Amino acid sequence: MGRRSSESAPSAHGRFWLGAVCALAGATLWGFSGACIQFLVEGYAVSSAFISFARAATAALLFLALVLATRREALLSLLGSRAARRTLLLFGVGLYLSQITYAISIEMTNAGTATVLQATCTVFVMLFTCLRTRRLPRAADFAGLVAALAAAALIATQGDWGVIVLPAAGLAWGIANALSETLYIMAPQRLYGRWDRVTIIGVGMVVSGVAAAIVWLAAAASAVVPAAGAAAPIDASPVAAAQAAASSFSAPGAMPLVPALDAAGWLALIGGVGVLGTFAAFGLFLYGVSLVGSVKGSLLGVAEPVGAMVIAAVWLGTPFSAADWGGLVLMAAMIALVSLSGSREKR
Repeated sequence: MGRRSSESAPSAHGRFWLGAVCALAGATLWGFSGACIQFLVEGYAVSSAFISFARAATAALLFLALVLATRREALLSLLGSRAARRTLLLFGVGLYLSQITYAISIEMTNAGTATVLQATCTVFVMLFTCLRTRRLPRAADFAGLVAALAAAALIATQGDWGVIVLPAAGLAWGIANALSETLYIMAPQRLYGRWDRVTIIGVGMVVSGVAAAIVWLAAAASAVVPAAGAAAPIDASPVAAAQAAASSFSAPGAMPLVPALDAAGWLALIGGVGVLGTFAAFGLFLYGVSLVGSVKGSLLGVAEPVGAMVIAAVWLGTPFSAADWGGLVLMAAMIALVSLSGSREKR
């Protein structure tokens, strides 16, 4: 009864296309959350620590409410399995680690380098999948991997390869970020065939939200008052609380724990970053991965920089560069290759 609920069962071909659309939509919404964060940082000077906590808490509460309201029986069945609980813990921790390691990677290098290193998660996913299945990657998947990495690098660096900074510590944290993304993409795969997908994703997000809250509160409790006149560092990327909390929180009278926002600010934070950029983005992406598989899902997830680029151009007026157009063409080629491979595989 609690096992895998009565989800609609389209054809294998239809399931692949549904999964591909969901994964691309999730990656695009990640890009939208990046534009919202830029809006909050530039317009309201909101600390990245508060943004990170708010997005994790919002997504966790929404997933918890959804699962309790619609899938309580599936939730009890899922949590009743000891093996499933261990996997769910790994899944949720991977979700949280992907944020904090990305933040540290940016601090150790820069945003462009961190984005390129993050995109290498597709390499690890493909490598681990090939080792597990004992076969070489399909030609279309491998070509899609090359196109995805090239597109991410082109958009992140704007064609200036001199911005790539790879100190040993930065490289280590960037690879840790890629591995944590590999963990949350691959860890729940074996659960998808036995339990309801939305319930699995929801529990993982709740675990991630709890981890974010613990780190945020611990960092806030041990915060040090900044020196007089010192400005709190602000990072426009979706960073984790652990990196910035010590400089983002202060004693009463210095900087408030909750920033002063007007209606537009709260809408961008809760609606844009929390609901659309985290709850909907991760839900759609991970649901899509559960349908198309970890390799193709990780490749489609690299479309995030394209989503951020397009939304920033439309909303914030950021112009398209030649490197952006080149990255867009390469990303379109990757999507075409993944779709071709997936369609042939399902047939």
